[in-house]
Amino acid sequence: MSHDELYDSCISAQTRVNMIDTNKDSAAVRVFPPVIPALIILLGIGLNYVWPIDPAVTISKTLRFWIGGAIVVSAMLGLGGWSILIMRRDGQSEHPWKPTLNIIDRGPFRVTRNPIYLQMVVVCIGVGVALMNWWLLLLAPVCGWLLQRLAILPEEDYLERKFGESYLAYKDRVRRWL
Repeated sequence: MSHDELYDSCISAQTRVNMIDTNKDSAAVRVFPPVIPALIILLGIGLNYVWPIDPAVTISKTLRFWIGGAIVVSAMLGLGGWSILIMRRDGQSEHPWKPTLNIIDRGPFRVTRNPIYLQMVVVCIGVGVALMNWWLLLLAPVCGWLLQRLAILPEEDYLERKFGESYLAYKDRVRRWL
């Protein structure tokens, strides 16, 4: 084999590896989704420090911490924890860059296609209530929009390619959020 032929075969092999890499069996999610609500919470706290919005409602600190805490814990256990438990029992990972083995349509997945992402938005709301931070309440829809653009849509594209009609039927039965 000549030097040029060897070089061409190496290039071809590398091209094949790159093609396999870009077509791997997972969604093309490029961000770690929990970073989005964490940044939204930090942004809301920062904005409240710079431009506080007077809530015009007086709720005792204890009561708002209980209410906000209940919202956060309910979201984390009821939506996030339950969903992750179902996924792991099914042999799947909750990480979007891992392969999806099948479509789960039980538990919270009967009501929303994205219970873990919904949980992240609800946590923003719960923290907003606990801190009486109107910025967080106003930014919660932004959190949902960013999660949809950066995580949900790439996941849906992947699932449509992988499962076809089966996933499209699931999409028809179950809403994206609620």
